[in-house]
Amino acid sequence: MGNKHKVYFEPVGKEIEVDEDETILDAAFRQGVMLMHGCKEGQCSACKSFLLDGDLEMDDYSTFALNEFESDEGFVLLCRSHAYSDLEVELLSFREEMLDTGIPIQLVYTEVEEIESLTHDIKRLVLKLVDPPEMTFIPGQYAELYIPGTETHRAYSMANTTETDKRAEFIIKVFPGGRFSSLLEEGEDGISVGDRMAMKVPFGMFTLREKSEGDMVFIGGGSGMAPILSILRHMAEKGIERGATYYYGARTPQDLFYLDELKEIEERIPGFRFVPALSEAVPEDGWEGETGLITDVVQRLEGALNGKEAYLAGPPPMIDAAIPVLMRKGLDEESIYYDKFTTTGEAEGTATKEESGPDFPGRAG
Repeated sequence: MGNKHKVYFEPVGKEIEVDEDETILDAAFRQGVMLMHGCKEGQCSACKSFLLDGDLEMDDYSTFALNEFESDEGFVLLCRSHAYSDLEVELLSFREEMLDTGIPIQLVYTEVEEIESLTHDIKRLVLKLVDPPEMTFIPGQYAELYIPGTETHRAYSMANTTETDKRAEFIIKVFPGGRFSSLLEEGEDGISVGDRMAMKVPFGMFTLREKSEGDMVFIGGGSGMAPILSILRHMAEKGIERGATYYYGARTPQDLFYLDELKEIEERIPGFRFVPALSEAVPEDGWEGETGLITDVVQRLEGALNGKEAYLAGPPPMIDAAIPVLMRKGLDEESIYYDKFTTTGEAEGTATKEESGPDFPGRAG
């Protein structure tokens, strides 16, 4: 462990203690202060802030997240910053209701309870919590899952709610050669029911703005179903009856899943509507629903969105395409919510590191 310093955040008046060996963002997580963040690897700029006073050094980062001019001016990425004196930092973006969640990041040891195929390339993974046997999170947040026996981890959103906090449910797209997702395919080298797995939780700012009463637009695709389903399940459980439309994009009818549950949620939440759309439908499919890219469907069906909120979860290109569509329809950028996931290293997630990872209590070796 290194020397410890204080970091004071403006304009929110928060102070945390930071060890020189940890990043400022990790120190905030450890103390239950939820700062804005995305990839946590210096690639997305979600945690960009401004150094008002003090000395810090940054680990390597992408110049797409922080260019040389910004660095010279005093802008920093908290996910890469190490404090070497007491600091005063101005947060450029923050959510006051999230700052005070008081949910420190937990290392949780789990056991694989179920692996199910939802489509040809999407799996449902259910983990039973072992130590501790329950967790604290907010519907819509994500976890980091560790490949057993390594420090390699991937970030996946949870689909369950706090009503089922003794397990964690994930919807995972399988990439050919994916360092984690390909292990969910059947095979002797893969992940199987009964295997033990470590995870860290919770991360992310993709959560329902509970104090708002405005109508909502959800836009999703692929495994982006998970955090949106978590929020919709939460709304159904808590009797939240805000108007909401969920646009979900897929290629073919075979790429759709959870249709029965979403139909049930429509019946439980007055004013909720699920709109699936297929981008590669052919006449033989007999598809009678919406067709085209999901952003084109939103453009066609939605009117003015002034005063509403939008929640986006899916492939980065889909999110990049959806934001200007929503803004042209009157949404403020501050009312468009999504977690910034980036794809680095191999087909998914973060760069791999094949070393000894979090050790499961009682595990030999």
